[in-house]
Amino acid sequence: MTNKKSRFIPLIFAVCIALGIVIGAFYGKQNQGNRPNPVTSSNKISALLRVIEDKYVDTVDVFNLIEEAMPQILGELDPHSIYIPAKDLEEVNSELEASFSGVGIQFSIQSDTIHVNSVVPGGPSEKVGLMGGDRIVKVNDSLFVGKELTNERAMRALKGPKGTEVKVSIKRATEKELLEFVIVRGDIPQHSINASYMLDKDFGYIQISKFGRTTHLEMISALAELSHYNCKGVIIDLRDNTGGFMESAIHMVNEFLPANQLIVYTEGRNFPSMREYADGTGSFQQLPIVVLVNENSASASEIFAGAIQDNDRGTIVGRRSFGKGLVQEPIEFSDGSAIRLTIARYHTPSGRCIQRPYENGKDEHYNLDWVERYEKGEFFSEDSIKQNKELQYTTGLGRIVYGGGGIMPDVFVPQDTTGVSSYLIEVSNKGLITQYSFNYSDNNRPELTKHETWNDLLTHLEKQNVVHSFIRYADSKGVKRRNLLIQQSFTLLERYLYGNIIYNILGQEEYIKFLNQSDDTVKRALQILQRGESFPKAPETNTLEVANNG
Repeated sequence: MTNKKSRFIPLIFAVCIALGIVIGAFYGKQNQGNRPNPVTSSNKISALLRVIEDKYVDTVDVFNLIEEAMPQILGELDPHSIYIPAKDLEEVNSELEASFSGVGIQFSIQSDTIHVNSVVPGGPSEKVGLMGGDRIVKVNDSLFVGKELTNERAMRALKGPKGTEVKVSIKRATEKELLEFVIVRGDIPQHSINASYMLDKDFGYIQISKFGRTTHLEMISALAELSHYNCKGVIIDLRDNTGGFMESAIHMVNEFLPANQLIVYTEGRNFPSMREYADGTGSFQQLPIVVLVNENSASASEIFAGAIQDNDRGTIVGRRSFGKGLVQEPIEFSDGSAIRLTIARYHTPSGRCIQRPYENGKDEHYNLDWVERYEKGEFFSEDSIKQNKELQYTTGLGRIVYGGGGIMPDVFVPQDTTGVSSYLIEVSNKGLITQYSFNYSDNNRPELTKHETWNDLLTHLEKQNVVHSFIRYADSKGVKRRNLLIQQSFTLLERYLYGNIIYNILGQEEYIKFLNQSDDTVKRALQILQRGESFPKAPETNTLEVANNG
């Protein structure tokens, strides 16, 4: 009975705490420097907690009570106002910062053991001699393997303040005994751009994974590098980019827009309206551009894509974006925890807010929106996408765009399901493709590392009967051979297996290059650039109206 009663206590005082939630800003740090006035109901909250401590029938951990109540309260506001416990704040913040402090490895957990996939060039681990393929079995002389090993636990053990030491014991395939290394943690750069290269002799490609602190400078550097190859146009790939700092998106769009064109504006009840315009200093105002988006492109990605689309600056290609038009402000508390509180809505230059509908307190349905889109056929047919006709806007050239549900691309490219079978789904869902690819990479690393590009490594892999070997492996793991289904999915099995092995051996950029050569969305974007069609044109009806009026 005690536990049952204590679970309902947050509901009793949640409303009271909600009234005082803004007090956190008084104690915390705010980006905009606006501090709300203290609310007198805070005394009521404190009094309630004292009463519970003094008089409640059972012993109550008030700290845990508040920790459990905070997410519930914020969940009643909107899907993007969240509470971040102190233990998670550093990790959450580091995702968008320029760097974090750690040992400098990329790893995965296979068979309850940390496997080093690669080491960061010039990083702390490379300096002491760690190598791809090593297995970390001890950390600070304590055994660090087993079913309780998680990515979170591994990150906490390996990350730490710059200059501190961590001792690791390594199992290396070429050595009989464990190897011990003392690694001095250092700053590990966080890169936002996963790939930047020329797709052909004229047009480049840049994939941006997030909008972090240094993303603008990274993009400038990538574009400058492409310019050395006489790049005549670029694809900016924002698919699966869930956003980040709005300021980064604004600075990046500014590089492509002429002076005085609106980029974005925000409005909130107690937040001053803010309008951001291009200042005319952009270095790539005439460069043809195509932007790729999909259902996982959100927030800052949508600011970027919306500004390009509404200003008729480039062509948007892919599938409808996520639909996040709410602006959050981080507010830290004195105990190291924080909230990200929605303070405004942002609008694209045409005036639309692309935030999709939500119901307060029903985040589960909101976060599973992509499932509903999939079931309705949105991923496969443009006709399945129903736009809100009441939220219709026009771009500068008079092209129709819609608010209330993400950025609809100018050119829709459906998800390709050719070759998908129940066999492929089963081996994918069970993680067998990833497991086999890792084992194959690990067991053949000396030979595979002789190849420096994805093309060379692919040529080698195509001679190794990798798919047939995988089918035997899957059979040993309980997924029986089904010849007709395997034949149906053979090309996709090759693509997934080769791709994973290329990633394991050569890293992310070569992996992306390999995937792009068979990516329908990238192919369509490249065709648009090659045909000189990246700059949108005014609708023919508008042209006729002008002619008739004249």
